[in-house]
Amino acid sequence: MSDTPEKLEKSDAEWRAELSPLQYHVLREKGTERAFTGPLDFNFESGAYHCAGCGALLFTSGAKYDSGCGWPAFMIPADSQSVVEHEDTSFGMRRIEVTCVRCGGHLGHVFPDGPKPTGLRYCINSASLTFTHEEN
Repeated sequence: MSDTPEKLEKSDAEWRAELSPLQYHVLREKGTERAFTGPLDFNFESGAYHCAGCGALLFTSGAKYDSGCGWPAFMIPADSQSVVEHEDTSFGMRRIEVTCVRCGGHLGHVFPDGPKPTGLRYCINSASLTFTHEEN
């Protein structure tokens, strides 16, 4: 039996009705928000980061760091099956796109220039995330 979450599928009309225009652009059209404009880039409180499209847990605050790139940056996903990585050759570049395993929403990209121990920088759009504070 697989631990992979059940896939969530919705029509384009359902996504448009449920997401803000920016969330729709990022999650469903593989867009990006402007650097340094997303509120979660500057959030360093304890808690969890979930997919804005489906609520799946993606990252935890313990893996977040200030990379200075202008988007929230994480060293590692919350779980090895939280995200899916795909080759992205758009805009004449070779990058690794990161999507939500449950709804397929575009989150951002992962780069091999992060801190130890992983050496990875998951560069994720604030618009693709929601944040829940850790209860004390």
